[in-house]
Amino acid sequence: MIKDKVVLITGASSGIGEATARLLARQGAKVVLGARREERLKEIVSAIKDEGGTATYLVTDVTKPSDNEALVNMAKEKYGRLDVIFLNAGLMPTAPVSALKTDEWNAAVDINIKGVLNGVAAAMPHFLAQKYGQIIAVSSVAGLKAYPGSAIYGGTKWFVRDFMEVLRMESAMEGSNIRTSTIYPAAVKTELLGGISDPGAAAAMQKLYDQHAIPPERIADVVSFAISAPADTTINEFTVGPANQAW
Repeated sequence: MIKDKVVLITGASSGIGEATARLLARQGAKVVLGARREERLKEIVSAIKDEGGTATYLVTDVTKPSDNEALVNMAKEKYGRLDVIFLNAGLMPTAPVSALKTDEWNAAVDINIKGVLNGVAAAMPHFLAQKYGQIIAVSSVAGLKAYPGSAIYGGTKWFVRDFMEVLRMESAMEGSNIRTSTIYPAAVKTELLGGISDPGAAAAMQKLYDQHAIPPERIADVVSFAISAPADTTINEFTVGPANQAW
């Protein structure tokens, strides 16, 4: 059941995060949105409320532990608890290693890895205290296999894969009732391509996405499905992409 669940979503100002927030709110969840762009967050929360849904937001930089803690605390203060955290914020700085885009390497590590760790660190004490919770994270098909141009991005997403798998195992061993799900999307229409500064990589990815990409609502459906599973059931991994893409 999704109705009345309190769901926190990072990277919620566009793409998968926005689509998920809108869908879950329509299904009766109370959604708590975090992202850096306040105007977009305001628009999304307003649209959800206009449809009769329940939503709130806080401007959040997932690379800052204090921002993650503030977002989780707001959810608890406003709605009394936190049921699910959806760790969705991410960057996709595709380029050959030889391009040496070291600033982008560091940004990807900060958001794709540390952003996940910060979110889990903020939510975990509450989940342990209430003896249940659900952590959903976005990896990528680049976290399942290697692709030229994706050494850094793929490396961060391989980390998410391993981290979430160990978290699942430890939660089962500890009896914490914390469920985990990792999503591995292929080509999805989001703003990720806007973060590719290498001209050759950007052109190649744009061509691929123009041909194959599916709407972010497809991933939102997967998140909804994972949350809807019975409390005694973990659906640990979802690989999702266009039917016509040979990822």
